[in-house]
Amino acid sequence: MRILLTANASYVPPRGGATRSNLAWLEMLSRRGHACRVVAASLVHDPQGKLEQLRQERIPLESLRVEDDIEVAEYRGVRIYAAADPGGRRRLLREQVRSFQPDWVLVSSEDLGQVLLREAFREAPGRVVYLAHTPQLFPFGPASWNPDPQSTELVRHAAAIIAIGEHMASYIETHLGRRATVIHPPIYGDGPFERYGRFDDGWITLINPCAVKGIALFLELARRFADYPFAALPGWGTTAEDRRALEALPNVTLLANVRDIREILARTRVLLMPSLWYEGFGLSVMEAMLHGIPVLASDSGGLVEAKMGTRFVLPVRPIERYEAEFDEHGLPRAVIPPQDTEPWAATLRSLLEDRGLYEDVAAESHAKAVEFVGTIRPNALEEFLAALPPSVRTARPPSLSQKLAELSPEKRALLLARLRGRESS
Repeated sequence: MRILLTANASYVPPRGGATRSNLAWLEMLSRRGHACRVVAASLVHDPQGKLEQLRQERIPLESLRVEDDIEVAEYRGVRIYAAADPGGRRRLLREQVRSFQPDWVLVSSEDLGQVLLREAFREAPGRVVYLAHTPQLFPFGPASWNPDPQSTELVRHAAAIIAIGEHMASYIETHLGRRATVIHPPIYGDGPFERYGRFDDGWITLINPCAVKGIALFLELARRFADYPFAALPGWGTTAEDRRALEALPNVTLLANVRDIREILARTRVLLMPSLWYEGFGLSVMEAMLHGIPVLASDSGGLVEAKMGTRFVLPVRPIERYEAEFDEHGLPRAVIPPQDTEPWAATLRSLLEDRGLYEDVAAESHAKAVEFVGTIRPNALEEFLAALPPSVRTARPPSLSQKLAELSPEKRALLLARLRGRESS
């Protein structure tokens, strides 16, 4: 099969659970002999600086070149095309559909304006598969930042919808009226999984510190537990303001991005996941539990599912509205409700002071996570795509209206003059 994936997110370097999940799928498909490409966003305009960043993070990039402001990278058998300009990404997607002739176009939900979704349906009708990761970026549902009835209809008529958890599949069925297929990405690696959790050593860690991930609650806990080391791993949502707040606390270490999350988990005592927005699934929760690290997670959406019935799921007041302005990453600024820190502080203190409790939760978390990961079938996405009806895989040539729409104003004027000349003759 020929697989083309598109998203308005960085894939070189990869950032966020959705991107890491998608790359894990594509790497598996590539190893199985399928041709895989990506059309994505470019966040760094300096190729040499990006190469240095990739070297520091030890990301195995085979090559990186720039052609007419388009980055072309080879990553573990997957070719990635990246453009900083949104219009450039749309054009790239159109060109890749026409030249690559993919069997399936996978549109990841990281596409707030649904520009790539609409382009995919125009160029590859019947061959679009929607990867539903982040409910805030869906064009439907109460968590959506940008409800769009027309784009909702496109998702509803996709060849398939894939979710990475049962909770999110239920959300989609409720608010879209269509059942998604649940496929967990092969992102966790192969066992045995070493247990990292230690009662008397390590950080109290937050991944992707930002407003929607509960940075305010994390900062308050760091102030209360000033004698314990805390650490934060910046992510796609971390702003300059967030960094300043973290750097202001002497017991908080701001971590550098790494290729393998296990490098962070190996030095983590407790993982905090106090998300205030609606979560699709808790990949980081599962990764920490897999290595015997107790996780304190909020009761937000798919985090409850990821906890697999283990202690501790704690209450938060979820975000209910956003301001009519955007942060430096182009994301809506959340209005954060006041939070009750007491349940989080009491639970954290019990884990830090009671060795027996810590060891019990660590063992329980490890066992539940290992059991879950054992149910993941690495080739599930390949088998699912291969089983989809093949009758609509043939690409359609662009229509006359599409060809006209792509002409420059000068060429349109020239064409109109010629047509008028033909009419007069």
